[in-house]
Amino acid sequence: MRAFKSSVRGVYLALVGVLPLLTGGCTSFDHDWEKSARQNPAPDDLQGRWQGTWVSEVNGHTDTLRCVITKKQDGIYSARFLARYHKVLSFGYTVPLKVQGDTNGFRFSGDANLGWLKGGVYHYEGHASATNYFSTYSCKYDHGTFQMGRPVTPANK
Repeated sequence: MRAFKSSVRGVYLALVGVLPLLTGGCTSFDHDWEKSARQNPAPDDLQGRWQGTWVSEVNGHTDTLRCVITKKQDGIYSARFLARYHKVLSFGYTVPLKVQGDTNGFRFSGDANLGWLKGGVYHYEGHASATNYFSTYSCKYDHGTFQMGRPVTPANK
């Protein structure tokens, strides 16, 4: 049964990854990413664009990761991720993060149910400064890390 679920998950990820290629790669994430580039994040704010890598500590897989974070209300932020897998496949998802300020920036945690094909409920916990973002993630089948920084744009060169 585990092999079957793994095979189904692999087919699902392949389909999810091919769809953006067939539709020209235009997504609402890309729109939000570009829109966020025109806004300069305040040095004491978690909001804005982040980019870096994710690494699985279970199987060693790694690839690029982008994120747009927006503040919602009462210490809740929305972290919208776009992760690549094997340089070709990609998938996006959103995680609500409960954020608290501390002396070195921010501490945060959150959970998101990505569905059984993607591993079920993921838990995130981490910290960020104005320029560096670090988080762990874990679910039933995987755990690892996200490491990101602010992308260089003409406004912050």
